[in-house]
Amino acid sequence: MKILAILKPIAKPIALGAFMVLALVLRGHSVEAQSTETLTVAGGCFWCVESDFESVPGVIEAVSGYTGGTTQNPTYKQVGKGGTGHLEAVEITYDPSRVSRATLLDMFLRSVDPTDAGGQFCDRGTVYSTAIFVSDAGEKSLAEQAVAQAQADLGLEIVTPILQAQTFYRAEDYHQNYYKGDNLVFTRFGPKRQAAAYKRYRQACGRDARLRQLWGDAAPFAKGY
Repeated sequence: MKILAILKPIAKPIALGAFMVLALVLRGHSVEAQSTETLTVAGGCFWCVESDFESVPGVIEAVSGYTGGTTQNPTYKQVGKGGTGHLEAVEITYDPSRVSRATLLDMFLRSVDPTDAGGQFCDRGTVYSTAIFVSDAGEKSLAEQAVAQAQADLGLEIVTPILQAQTFYRAEDYHQNYYKGDNLVFTRFGPKRQAAAYKRYRQACGRDARLRQLWGDAAPFAKGY
């Protein structure tokens, strides 16, 4: 009984302390969750857009997927075949205290050929066309400003549309982080690891050559592959 009497007054502060620690941890997770935002864009091959934006400080993650269409839970084969209305797109999660939405929009427009309405580089068809997706008036205004500035800088008409955001469907797992994958894949260049296959594809597609031609030093992701 004496031991219990001693422990009782000690147990209360310990329990209170544990509760406070738990509350701080949960609060930290809540603040972290609230401090991120997303930007969804379509820029041709989603492997390339994902690769580009995951290199940007302040970007937490870039996920390849499909959006803009009507088919629910589409597959890569369905989207590529056409008829779903979806574009290959990337959902970019970022920390706005480290990189602004306006900066990401400017980088995006200079990472694609926004004058091409028929696809991107060697990838042709609607599924590979460009777009910026917005959820509200504020996001739309920022996108319009970015497009206007890009058009003024380029001196050519920008045809990249600003579209109302729709459900974003995550692409199949084998498309995620393809640009740095280690799986062996069979390509027209022969069997290669994913990372090597990606580099060969990007070079053969002429993406970076066209970006350098179009944007010059303003192209933020033009590689030397």
